[in-house]
Amino acid sequence: MPRSTGVSRRLSQFESTQIVDVVAQNAGQRRASLCDPFVEQLPITGASISVFDTQGRQSTICTSDPTAARLDELQFELGEGPQWEAFQRATPVLHPDVRGATPIGSMLFGQAMLTLPVGALFAFPMLVGAAAVGVVGLYRSTAGALDPEALQLAARLTKRATIPAVSDAMRTAQTDGDSVSSTAPTVWREVHQATGILLVQLGLTAAESFAQLRAYAFAAQRPIREVARDVVERRLDFRDLPD
Repeated sequence: MPRSTGVSRRLSQFESTQIVDVVAQNAGQRRASLCDPFVEQLPITGASISVFDTQGRQSTICTSDPTAARLDELQFELGEGPQWEAFQRATPVLHPDVRGATPIGSMLFGQAMLTLPVGALFAFPMLVGAAAVGVVGLYRSTAGALDPEALQLAARLTKRATIPAVSDAMRTAQTDGDSVSSTAPTVWREVHQATGILLVQLGLTAAESFAQLRAYAFAAQRPIREVARDVVERRLDFRDLPD
């Protein structure tokens, strides 16, 4: 007996949703797996992988744990840190003791670091030819350098992850409905959208608008993505803030 049109339509929608859910789940697992080899094969605690486009916009491909996610987010918010140094210099940046005598970055970054269970930071640029296209960020919960063998392995793992990470970022940028895990904020769409809104509202340049967004998030001690979401969803209007 043929199914009614309404039932058929609902079943079709359900089947389509199931397919989308499976695809999204596989995409999330694929991203997470890119970070796994670093944590499994190196004497580190956690890892993150981020890719940058030609305009400097960041896509976080994976983070291994909440601390790695916060480290990645913190460096994005402040616009400084080992990951930015590695990306800009296209060379590894190694900080075996983040609480030692030599400060890392500005006072703001140093103070923020003290709130996290991190003893050492390492960043390896992802290169395509001579150009940096992303960064692998690694951390240890205790201080300690990576020995030469570990450094070589980290470089090999970074090279192996580069093309899959860039390909994943390109796919995600073209797909609005791609879901991600709570520890992998894959594309900072809301941050870019909020920056555009501030550009129009405040009559600023894109760089100035992003700086305003970042400064507010830091002053309010909130993740920049939460502030951006409030701007995009019209719960926060920077024109209403006191000068």
